[in-house]
Amino acid sequence: MAQITLKSIAKSYRQKSGSDRAAVRDLNLQVEDHEFLVLTGPARSGKSTLVRLIAGLEAASAGDILIGERRVNDLPPKDRDVALVTGNYVPYPLMSVEQNMAFGLKRRKFPDSEIKKRVQAAAEILGLEELLQRKPAPLSPEQRQRLAIARAVALQPKVFLFDEPTSGLDGDSRGGLRNEMLKLHQRVQATMIYVTRDRGEGMALGGRIAVMNEGTIQQEGPASKLYHEPATSFVAGFLGAPGMNLVPGTLKLERDSLRFSEAGEGTIELSLPASDFPGAQDFIGAPVVLGIRPEDMEVVESTAGSAKLPGAFAALVDLIEPTGSETLVYLKTGANTLVCRSRQNLDNREAGRRIHCQMDIKKTHLFDPVSTRRLGPSA
Repeated sequence: MAQITLKSIAKSYRQKSGSDRAAVRDLNLQVEDHEFLVLTGPARSGKSTLVRLIAGLEAASAGDILIGERRVNDLPPKDRDVALVTGNYVPYPLMSVEQNMAFGLKRRKFPDSEIKKRVQAAAEILGLEELLQRKPAPLSPEQRQRLAIARAVALQPKVFLFDEPTSGLDGDSRGGLRNEMLKLHQRVQATMIYVTRDRGEGMALGGRIAVMNEGTIQQEGPASKLYHEPATSFVAGFLGAPGMNLVPGTLKLERDSLRFSEAGEGTIELSLPASDFPGAQDFIGAPVVLGIRPEDMEVVESTAGSAKLPGAFAALVDLIEPTGSETLVYLKTGANTLVCRSRQNLDNREAGRRIHCQMDIKKTHLFDPVSTRRLGPSA
């Protein structure tokens, strides 16, 4: 089995000032045997440090790392049966593609017949059969990354770790190689952890996602659940392109409804069903943060009655960004800027105009501004 278990993992680095910087903080995570896990988060969130700890390239300051039932903290990288692929792979320039793929196997003293068999199989999986006798210099960036992955595949490890493997590629190449890695997982059935700071890439890969920030896992689970039910305002703002709109304000209780008022003399005033936000009862009269996805808002025709529509608010159009089938409308509501993903065909002649938008009340969220946790029955 190649189940990965991380128990109370911590990693700190000593800085020039003499103080310690925590890259990973008391982190617990389990990756099941044959699972494909996406580890995502912004730069310096600790995700790359975490895979280096699993690979054995860094030593944990505290905690236990288990692969299967074996604690591997004290094992060197070569004895962990793990392959790490990064986004800056540099092949040996004087070796052919075939020789680069075989290098790790030769170091481990595999028989020539087994090396040839494994190299051919890996080349076929990654589409490198026609390039085996070439030197790396004329290869495209995507082909070099395919070589890096094929080199790892030839080792037949129990665990694959991908640390931003597509970061040096353009959009089309990234999408193609990303799809190849999903196919690779289906074919080799190994345990895989895929690290990316690209929130769109993380969602596109699907499956289970773990979102990291400041050395901790903010939330993990199916990609769709994290998107629609973010546990924290950080996860809400990080996932999605653009991320969730987050509007600070206050709550009042009006019979069986909650009245949200935007802070900073903003224009948003919403009536929310109190039964949908049981955790919000403790925040009456206190600051909260309202969350709404850009696609859960729409521009409505400005008429005498539009302001009375449920979830409606007035705003000033700051910028229009057509994307083809949709339009991103950037709105000013006092001190805050919101993004609406409109299905209407709008252009920049709307900039500076005062319009009305409507939120889908059922798609709104409330967050505690201090703990950042979402308020609600499944928060």
